[in-house]
Amino acid sequence: MHTYKLPRNIVNSILTLAQSKTEQEVCGLISQNNKQQMALIPIPNIAADSEKFFEMDPSSTISAMKSIRENDSELFAIFHSHPHTPAYPSKTDIEKAGYPEALYLIVSLNTKGVLELKGFKIHGDSVVNIDLVL
Repeated sequence: MHTYKLPRNIVNSILTLAQSKTEQEVCGLISQNNKQQMALIPIPNIAADSEKFFEMDPSSTISAMKSIRENDSELFAIFHSHPHTPAYPSKTDIEKAGYPEALYLIVSLNTKGVLELKGFKIHGDSVVNIDLVL
């Protein structure tokens, strides 16, 4: 099983973002450069039912991907939150996962007092749990 390291500041940023919008799925990208430095890029969720789904704003996503390339970085992860369900990809998350090389991070606010952050690799219908080291 693969293990991925996540810097504490990235984890804290994801958790803070998720907690700032507890009735909406938040989403975004994480880039990584060749020095293993990561940057979090929040993307607006434009899904019609943003409490249950996420759809990244296309123009913001295009701008973010352009910025990632221009900074000699690559897409490391795609993250989103689940306000009311566990940190596991939904059927829709799996169907819409278009970057098999990226790590998918899901944070759940569905737990009492403890936030749950889990990582996955999604390729086709295959979902693989990834160990995260914070």
